[in-house]
Amino acid sequence: MLSQRTRYAIRALLHLGDHYGEGPIQLAEIADKQNIPGKFLTVILSEMKRAGFVETMRGKEGGYWLSRPPSEITYGDIVRATRGSLALVPCAARLAYAPCDHCVTEAECRLRAVMLSVRDETANILDRLSLAETVAI
Repeated sequence: MLSQRTRYAIRALLHLGDHYGEGPIQLAEIADKQNIPGKFLTVILSEMKRAGFVETMRGKEGGYWLSRPPSEITYGDIVRATRGSLALVPCAARLAYAPCDHCVTEAECRLRAVMLSVRDETANILDRLSLAETVAI
């Protein structure tokens, strides 16, 4: 399940994608239009800036904008930036692998094989879909 933080990040980036090329969008507008608490949105957009998805400018004419075209930002990128992994269990993560607590050995674990397939299919879908495709819908 996607966390609220991930859903807010996606909605905020979609909003910026809708206005790509129009200049800075103020935080208050994004918060209002996307129904995201302002303080939480500040934190999320700060994380999105560190992840390289947004740029910002302070001041009266300032705000946020996508750092690259919506077609170059995938849902997979956003989920990884907010969750760290697409895997449902730690032993199925490709980039953030960790053995599961209180499990049988990986060689004996039938759940891991299923979760690797789920993770791979999820990645195939999320890495194919960019913000541009959903902006155009």
